Amino acid sequence: MSNFKKFIKRNKKFSILMVAAIAIILVGILAPLIATHSPFEIHLHDAFLSPSSKHIFGTDKLGRDVFSRVIYGTRISLSAALMLVISIFAIGTTLGVIAGYFGGVIDAVIMRISDMMIAFPGMVLAIAMAGIMGANIKNAVIAIMVVSWTKYARLSRSLVLKIKETDYIRAAKVTGCKTRHIITRHIIPNIIPTLIVTATTDIGTMILELSSLSFLGFGAQSPQAEWGLMLNEGRAYMLDCPWLMIYPGLAICIVVVVYNLLGDNLRDILDSKKAIEEVEIEETEAAQEVEETNSEE
Repeated sequence: MSNFKKFIKRNKKFSILMVAAIAIILVGILAPLIATHSPFEIHLHDAFLSPSSKHIFGTDKLGRDVFSRVIYGTRISLSAALMLVISIFAIGTTLGVIAGYFGGVIDAVIMRISDMMIAFPGMVLAIAMAGIMGANIKNAVIAIMVVSWTKYARLSRSLVLKIKETDYIRAAKVTGCKTRHIITRHIIPNIIPTLIVTATTDIGTMILELSSLSFLGFGAQSPQAEWGLMLNEGRAYMLDCPWLMIYPGLAICIVVVVYNLLGDNLRDILDSKKAIEEVEIEETEAAQEVEETNSEE
């Protein structure tokens, strides 16, 4: 408990961002309790009402409460983004570790497939795939997943190539450790921190990409409460009813900024920890050299 308190005091900014990130997740989970109205209930006589005490964020063209739709949009946008990040993290990391550790033909095949995916603009390819499979949030997730796993594959491969040449990996091979044991016990634990930082910042990126597909008509479809779709539905009334775009846009902005800053701070913490460990190792080696010199004298 004392170590936890020390960590919070030492990393106040990270702690605040973590609380904010958890709060956003809780908003999605507790959406039915937080929302003041049903996000799907239509009241045509209440259409285009400006923000008031009854409707905090106003209403849309069908009289639906914008505040409730933004709150429920947290559940859809965040759950889809988290599912997407977890999927590309698992697929990309697995392929990258296999390519980096075994090398040869396996490495060549995986990297050539990766090169083919990178050769096409990611969003254009995602739009094409979503258009072919059909416009809905599930197909949008699949389309972005197909074009986004390459980042993790290349990153994990480069990390594995560096780690597998270290002395402790060579020692593990010499002592007869199985490949599975080396990968799961020695390689993956050393590459996970870097990949987690990338995944944290990618949550915001994936929300932006999913919202972009929904805005263009290739993602979530009405009557779903999704931020990109809400922006698309409100753009025709932007001048007369700006709240239809302001509040979904603010929701996207806040979530993306929080998760991007969280990822940046997490990277700084891990980098500082790594730097401290390296200094400690250098000091230990220097002390050993001094002791050896003194013993020789």
